[in-house]
Amino acid sequence: MSNCIEKYLKETKELNKIICNKCGKIILVNQGIAEEDTLSVEKRWNYFSHKDNDVHRFDLCEACYDEWTSAFLIPVEVE
Repeated sequence: MSNCIEKYLKETKELNKIICNKCGKIILVNQGIAEEDTLSVEKRWNYFSHKDNDVHRFDLCEACYDEWTSAFLIPVEVE
């Protein structure tokens, strides 16, 4: 995992913060609950890509998610 030394407490391996991969904002995690919501993505690429079986992971804060999705040609579906 990327940033595991920064994101996890060494002695318990508990998540203590989430770092937005786009802006670097730190969202603290207390007793397993993030102080703000985030988008966490994990994608294992298949054999028809140029990333054969690579696993990519990233987190976005809500502001970065809003900025990213506002550029979509087809808007995000919201219920």
